[in-house]
Amino acid sequence: MNEPYDHIQTILLTEKATLLSEVGNKYVFRVAPRANKLDIKRAVEQLFKKKVVGVNTANFAGKKKRERTASFGRRANWKKAIVTLKEGEKLDLV
Repeated sequence: MNEPYDHIQTILLTEKATLLSEVGNKYVFRVAPRANKLDIKRAVEQLFKKKVVGVNTANFAGKKKRERTASFGRRANWKKAIVTLKEGEKLDLV
């Protein structure tokens, strides 16, 4: 897992993530569960050519979901990273 695309899976565009990007210059990414903060920081700096000030991460457990009749399945566990960029820098996502 040395390539930036191995660490960052997608960007999350929710209401909360949009508010964070407008107010706090923070962007939310869905990342690989085994990626650490340094890996995420390097990946964002390589992909977007921006200076990263801080990275916060959160792990989420997959939810149990009912499948068809009586059996239960489970969604995958995933990890979220909130990346803070240097003052004055922005990501043009759309």
